[in-house]
Order: sequence, then C-alpha cells, then structure tokens
Amino acid sequence: MNPPRSLAEAVAAVPGYDPAALSVASAQAVIAALVQPVLAVEHVSIRAALDRVLACDVVSPIDVPAHDNAAMDGYAVRADDLAPSGPTRLRVIGTALAGVPYPGEVGPGCAVRVMTGAVMPRGCDTVVMQEVVTLDADADAVTVPPDQVRGQNRRLRGEDLALGRPALTAGRILTPADLGLLASLGLPEVAVRRRLRVAFFSTGDELRSVGEPLGPGQIYDSNRYTLWGMLHRLGVDVIDMGVVPDRPEALEAAVRTAAASADAIISSGGVSVGEADYTRAIMARLGDVAFWTIAMRPGRPLAFGRIGDAFYFGLPGNPVAVMITFYFFARDALLRMMGAAARPHLYLRATSAGALRKMPGRTEYQRARLTVGEDGTQRVSALGTQGSGVLRSMSEANCIVVLHHAQGSVAPGEMVDCLPFDGLL
Repeated sequence: MNPPRSLAEAVAAVPGYDPAALSVASAQAVIAALVQPVLAVEHVSIRAALDRVLACDVVSPIDVPAHDNAAMDGYAVRADDLAPSGPTRLRVIGTALAGVPYPGEVGPGCAVRVMTGAVMPRGCDTVVMQEVVTLDADADAVTVPPDQVRGQNRRLRGEDLALGRPALTAGRILTPADLGLLASLGLPEVAVRRRLRVAFFSTGDELRSVGEPLGPGQIYDSNRYTLWGMLHRLGVDVIDMGVVPDRPEALEAAVRTAAASADAIISSGGVSVGEADYTRAIMARLGDVAFWTIAMRPGRPLAFGRIGDAFYFGLPGNPVAVMITFYFFARDALLRMMGAAARPHLYLRATSAGALRKMPGRTEYQRARLTVGEDGTQRVSALGTQGSGVLRSMSEANCIVVLHHAQGSVAPGEMVDCLPFDGLL
C-alpha cells in the first residue's frame, strides 16, 4: 500500500483548489486521496461474516457441483439412443437419488430414473423431464417423445465454480448469498477486515438528549440518532460520545478521547463560519484539518482531515445537511477505510413532475418522492419544503434528486438523476 499522504499533498492535486468555494467532486477527490483502508484482518465463522468486508480472494477448493448431475426429476438417457424423429422406447434399469448414485453403467437402449441433484449415471448425457415421457404400466420401460436436445437438463461438474477459480473477490461486502456460496465450498470461516471504529458526537449548548426536559431555546439532539442509524447500517462499531458543550476545553477533550479510541471521528455542528473560530484553532493544534465551504445545498460547511491516526469529518449542524454530507462524503470514505471495493453511485433516471429551480455552479440535493406509473414510467416529485432543518421531509422522501454542479433549472417532464434511499440512509 502507498504511504499515507498529507492533506497538503491531497489538495495540491486538485486543480483550482479553493477552500472557500470547493465543488462536491473536488472535496470527494481530496478525501479519496487521503483515506486508506484499515489493514487488520480477522477470521470469523461464516455465520458471523454477514455484511463484513472480505479481506482476500476466496478461491474454490472444489468443483461445484462435484459431479455432472440431473437438473430436474426425470430419466437419464443416452442422446445417441434417441430417434431423430418419432418416439423412442427405453428400458428402465434403475434409479439414482440425490446422494445415492446409480452404481452401474448405462448401456444402449436403457434409461435410469433420476431425481434432481442425482449424479448422472455413467454413460448418460441427457435428462428427459418426467412430465413428457410415457411410462409403461409395469414401470420397466419408458417412451421418450422426439425433439429432445443432447445435454439438456444436466448440470456439468464445476459449472457453478471450478476448482481453483476465484469465488469471491477481496473488498466485497458479504451478502446472504455469499454465505451460502462459502458454505457450498465447505469453508467454515473466512478472512474479513476488522470492524471500523467510529466515534461521533454533537456540539452545541442548546442541545439536549432525549428524555431530558427542554429549557428556553433548547432543542433535542436528533443528529446523533440519525448518525447512529447510518453508521449501524454500515456495520461499524459505533462510539457515541454524546453532546459536547460549546467550550474549547470540552471540544478538545472529546476530540482527544475520540482519536485515541477510533479510526474515524464524526462531529455535527461547529464548522460554519460563525461557529468555527475556536474549532479551527483546536483542530490545527491537534491535527491536520481543512475547513471547506462546499458549492452545494444543503450542507455548505464541512471540515475534513486527520487527528492522530483517526480521520475527522466535521459535518454541519442542521439535520438534513448532516445526512446529506454524511452520505456524499463520509460514507464513501468509511467504506474505503473498511476495505470495501469502490461502489459508484447508481443513479435512477426519472421524469421530473414539476419545475426545479437551480443556478449552475453548485450541486443541489432535493428530497423527493419517486413513483412508478401504470405504464412503468418513473416519475419524481420534489417535496415542497427543502430547508436543511426540516428533518420530517427526509422521512417523507424516498429518494434524493441530484442536480449536478453545471446543471441549471429543470422544466416539468425533463429527466433527472435520483438516488433511492432504500438501504442507504
């Protein structure tokens, strides 16, 4: 792996870098250039491997399936015995069950009754499904109709996975299907990356935790709960450090504690121009952190850098801005730190139901509802309230409309890019 780069080296590679007016793509490029995967690996049982990141390629130690076998219930036959036109009568000489092969070899003019998964009897190369044959009354002969295809309904040895072939590649986040695949190879455990440790906290004297009474001007802290949910879905170990008061010594103590115990630190609040004076001073003393104004809406203020061995993501304080900046900046970086293979955003194209106002020169993320009409057309309707403090709109939305940096206003009926929430936020 390449040696860690400094923040200065990362920003130097961005053309026209301006921390006061940084595009989304430029900020993402700096983050991607700086973060590195955590290298520690552990071996876990396959039942404990769900949603973990595979640390190295899995090579098949066996052929799957291990033998040619029947793909359905029927009769194993020799294709050379079948008449090119008209029916063929064959003598039934035995039965093959899954796990109980037919012991002999099948000669000319003979067939063997087979069940799905049974090893193909020696000499047979084709399976005729039971629904199309006519069985004699005494079951010792079967008549096969014409137009059968050589090799039909037969699964070949190694057809799923051949011995020595890669089964799964490093960086994959393991799914239920992957666990089944590992079990089919007879592997009791698998090498995965160590779980990432992420510490997070909110800042602000006005914040109270749920269950506490509210005083004048105070609000409940929602950001820690949305952050906990998004981090939990990533499969990281979360360290909730609560609410940090707006005092320099409290913030410094929290950051020092977080950096000593976590691979990444996420804070919400305290990074906008009016709030960040002492935050900048503390971060400059503790590590290498840049404060950016991103050309985006919502979520303009963002801080990023390294404190000790931990990467730091300073997100805005408004609830919607927290979710948007987490998804478009922190989430991809955390996946990279987890060792997960890069997964570019997969946009859905949908027809905009209404007009969307936008000026070129910034990226906008609008909460919206995506629906599918009776004709199969995907339509998206932006929600009326787009304020970055209106968290309810994120619950009502099922996608984000992404209006890209150079894009202008959208007229009704035009196509736009959408990112569905399902499984992401």
